[in-house]
Amino acid sequence: MLTPIPGYRDAGQGPPVVCIHGSASSSGQWRSLMDRLSDRFRLIAPDLYGHGRTPPWPDHRGMHVDDEVDLLEPIFRLAAGPFHLIGHSWGGAIALKAALRHLPRLLSLVLYEPALWSLLIAADPCSAPARDIITNRDETQRLIDERDYAAAGEYFIDYWIGPGTWKGMTEARRSAFAVGMGAASPEWHASWNDATPLAAFAAVDVPTLLLSGARSTPPARAMTTLLSPVLPHAEILELEGIGHMGPVTHAEVVNGAIETFLLKISGYQADPRT
Repeated sequence: MLTPIPGYRDAGQGPPVVCIHGSASSSGQWRSLMDRLSDRFRLIAPDLYGHGRTPPWPDHRGMHVDDEVDLLEPIFRLAAGPFHLIGHSWGGAIALKAALRHLPRLLSLVLYEPALWSLLIAADPCSAPARDIITNRDETQRLIDERDYAAAGEYFIDYWIGPGTWKGMTEARRSAFAVGMGAASPEWHASWNDATPLAAFAAVDVPTLLLSGARSTPPARAMTTLLSPVLPHAEILELEGIGHMGPVTHAEVVNGAIETFLLKISGYQADPRT
């Protein structure tokens, strides 16, 4: 298969920061972070398979996380030298695998509740968080198989943000999320079928910020609990009043935490505007 060139956004000057979005989203998720940091960093935000300007994953076989990392290789080349890496949810799962592949170039890693569910299932498939995410996957997949993308979008959004969120959204936003649900099946397959053991991520010995929302779902919070003792230089920050979709619903709070971390790692003085 010929790997396509992903769509991407590119703004600013300075140390490169690659930002990977979550499911049912796109590179546009990071626009406000780009506006905030582009006077000090170069931010590059790609579109994953089936999102934004990147074509869907072809159906000839199940997708794996490494396929998404392969897709992003032109982005990592565009970053040129050493770079910072940020990932949210599904983008966090990809960032974890990309960190292993590009470790010699990695300056730091920021993860907001990475959705590498294979780790959660391997740790304890009978745990409440594992059973919860299995139920979520099965129901989402059932609705997608029925081609009821609007219902799948409603189930997805109300689970990850909160009941009633879908009904409170504009028709345009509901339509965008429904379209984005078409990419969910290959992402589920990839997240469930990754063979990398949890212990492998102990090799990611760079400054790491693990962000978590105090109102996130149990599976999302469990991922932070799993990774925090494994990543050698992990700083854990729980954000009050925020859930799993915090980078979208509370961008200013999440972006502020990311900015503080990157400035510290890069040796900048704190921005007096913040």
